[in-house]
Amino acid sequence: MTVVDDAPGTAERPTYRLDQLAWLESEAIHIIREVAAEFERPVLLFSGGKDSVVMLHLATKAFWPAPVPFPVMHVDTGHNFPEVLAFRDATVERLGLRLVVASVQDYLDDGRLRERSDGTRNQLQTQPLLDGITDHKFDAVFGGGRRDEEKARAKERVFSLRDEFGQWDPRNQRPELWNLYNGRHRPGEHVRVFPLSNWTELDVWQYIAAEGIELPPLYYAHERDVFERDGMLVAVTDVSQPRPGESVERRLVRYRTVGDMSCTGAVESDAATVEDVVVEVAATRLTERGATRADDRASEAAMEDRKKEGYF
Repeated sequence: MTVVDDAPGTAERPTYRLDQLAWLESEAIHIIREVAAEFERPVLLFSGGKDSVVMLHLATKAFWPAPVPFPVMHVDTGHNFPEVLAFRDATVERLGLRLVVASVQDYLDDGRLRERSDGTRNQLQTQPLLDGITDHKFDAVFGGGRRDEEKARAKERVFSLRDEFGQWDPRNQRPELWNLYNGRHRPGEHVRVFPLSNWTELDVWQYIAAEGIELPPLYYAHERDVFERDGMLVAVTDVSQPRPGESVERRLVRYRTVGDMSCTGAVESDAATVEDVVVEVAATRLTERGATRADDRASEAAMEDRKKEGYF
């Protein structure tokens, strides 16, 4: 917090103003507390990725010294990075949270879903997510989406109403004036809530640096076997193998986002510390999803189409 004296040399009281990060933190904590006050059964989507880690950190600050008063949920594709899953489980245990896992693999095993021809599973998360919300009667779902990530997410309100089928209609949203949020919904409907809506990727990283927040090691530079596909560096894993003509190289890389291993690319980087990453992100002109998520490149409206079906 910064202190600004509007009348130097006078006896008037100084004016207290929040700097950028403190203002964003204050807004997010206000939103989280509003949800806890207005809704009966909130849940926070927590994958172990940087945005959900920051969101959970804000939730712990919002209710400290009391525990976070709602569970966390992860839609596990079965193709998540092992390092991220280990971080997720360690964080849940450390904070004493209840973790709800909606497993895409379970849906594939019993035939409710079928594998995609391209082998990716990000787009298969929608049904397990919606069923998880319905089965546990969650009426508010915190997501870590930010408006700077992608055009469809830029259309989202902070409180985003979803109908009884979990679908999003961008034309049927409510105005949000003066930080007043309308959480009213009919039985069967729920509200997606985005406390980080006004944050940028750089804000997130500067906040991580300021708060000393721990992240999975994938976010920092490390050596990894990768191959190039569609302009992205894809890691060699059990679910992402090079095709004929795609050569494997050992490179120094890091991840800007950590989704499904088969469709999330790395970027070449020597940013080994959070300070290094802040400098790197400040210089980039391409969002992390645009740079490293193959599932968002399917069409110009790929994300919006999935959000209308219930994707987060």
